[in-house]
Amino acid sequence: MNAENRPAATGLKTEIGLAVIATIVVLALHAVGGFETLVNFRGDNDSLMRLVQVRDLIGGQGWFDLNQDRMGPEGGFAMHWSRLVDGPIAAIIIAGSALTGSMAIAETAAQILWPALLFCLTLFFIVRVSRLFGGEPAVLPSVVIGAAALHFIGVYAPGALDHHNVQLMLSSASLCLLVEAPGIRPAALLSGACAALMLAVGMETAPYVAVIGLCVAGLFLFGGKGDAEIARNFGLGFAGVAALAFLVTVPASSWAVAQCDAFSVVQFAVAALAGLGLAAVASIEAASPTRARRLISLGLLGGAVGAVLLLVFPQCISDPYSMLDERLRKDWLDHVSEAKSLFTLIASEPGAVIARYTTPLIGLVWMAVSLRGRHWRRPDILVGAVLAAAFAVSVWQVRGSTFSIAFAVIPLSAWIATWRQRAEVSRSAWVSAKMIAVWLVSLNASWTGAAAAAAVALERNAPNAAEDPAAGYCERRQDYAALAQLPEAMVLAISNLGSPILAYSEHRSLSGPYHRNVEGYRLALDAHTGSPDEARTIIEHHQVGLVAVCPANTESGIYAKESPDGFLAMLLNGDAPDWLELVDTSANQPLRLYRVRARN
Repeated sequence: MNAENRPAATGLKTEIGLAVIATIVVLALHAVGGFETLVNFRGDNDSLMRLVQVRDLIGGQGWFDLNQDRMGPEGGFAMHWSRLVDGPIAAIIIAGSALTGSMAIAETAAQILWPALLFCLTLFFIVRVSRLFGGEPAVLPSVVIGAAALHFIGVYAPGALDHHNVQLMLSSASLCLLVEAPGIRPAALLSGACAALMLAVGMETAPYVAVIGLCVAGLFLFGGKGDAEIARNFGLGFAGVAALAFLVTVPASSWAVAQCDAFSVVQFAVAALAGLGLAAVASIEAASPTRARRLISLGLLGGAVGAVLLLVFPQCISDPYSMLDERLRKDWLDHVSEAKSLFTLIASEPGAVIARYTTPLIGLVWMAVSLRGRHWRRPDILVGAVLAAAFAVSVWQVRGSTFSIAFAVIPLSAWIATWRQRAEVSRSAWVSAKMIAVWLVSLNASWTGAAAAAAVALERNAPNAAEDPAAGYCERRQDYAALAQLPEAMVLAISNLGSPILAYSEHRSLSGPYHRNVEGYRLALDAHTGSPDEARTIIEHHQVGLVAVCPANTESGIYAKESPDGFLAMLLNGDAPDWLELVDTSANQPLRLYRVRARN
């Protein structure tokens, strides 16, 4: 960590080459495994729903029309995702279809190429920051543990079309460009642009955008003229791209509609005010000649941004899931894996705690110890702040660990680099052993393996353990083959099956794991936990033609436990009412299908 910032061109070709090689290696590993994630989505409902949304766009749905007609009650509901992610995926599919003449081949190519491209870009930015943070010796460790970490978190696997990989790439880019900003004039402008795109793609990254913005303001407050220029350019990039994203993704008819879970006038107003305000404070001589003046000016700007949120958009300060009633929160949200807190995981999934929180914690502790009593450089401040923010988010919701695991690679690479240098100097077997230990504890895969071993030990005596647990969870494409052969109909199923029903067939699904589909989820929940007569009333009222049951899926067990005498519990026990007819081709399959018989 004694390395100073180097010229921008230093090692650039090497870092690009290493990122490309690592990407090819990871793709080769997926190829050896037969690209399993393309046929077994492993519960990644969002990637399947993204594919459905892209298909709709290619099929002629309007750019501003995000309504998902095939999910929920009649008329569907409006999704809260950004077309900024749909666009490039659709472009790859259209180009692939033109070249191959096959839409299926083109979709498969997009499902492989899009995550691989984002993997390569994310790894490049992490390696680049690692060089600036820990010097040349940190490059090789950052490639190795960085590629392993990005592979582990799963958001770059073939088929991963969800927006989390885009967000992680943009956050890594924004951080990297901000670290590079003193030596590259347009870097701060581009960093602000990446921060705005993060916000436009999804609200999950709002904490990281806020921390990066606060770091820029803080460096400007305590820095000199160079930091003023960086603050100005960052602010202009942030406000400018936010305005462009608003025009590109929000129709004119909705410019005044406030949405807290998607990019709208709320996020645009905050970004424009914060970005232009920061640029103005950094540019106006009277506002920034002394630290006291800068502090007052930034304080007034912060107060203005806070006032806009509190007075104009107070609804967006509350819990983003506050619109859910207590029953939906208990039966759905509390069981969403990425929304669980650290404390919930400690009680329910201790192995996941080891795998997801160890390397970020080690990175934070090492930074705190190694920098104690020393002058913190620009890379130290930025990396430390972003990693601490990501870890704090992960304590609240485990989804934040996707970012903290990736950002932890930067200090851990520097830690490995220091021990590599010591081993080269001393040639001591003890020092070499310590270096190997540092490598091992810095690899997220080591902790993942330890967590898996612990899980096996705890579950060794579990009754009826399946040899292939995923085989019965209805997470494979082939599980929906029988459904795809049936005439199009509305399907009643648990929410976990909603996205694959849409992706693997032409059917509609009443339920799906999305907070905007509140009515559809509630109807499905009432049908599953109610009596057969209550279920039939809902089924007939909403013209449901098929009932799909997946006995091994965790969600089915939750409903059966809540209502042991309910409709779904009866179906799980093989006790179907006489107005349901088992589809023969689904017998003895993970996904059982029933036709709804019309009343005589």
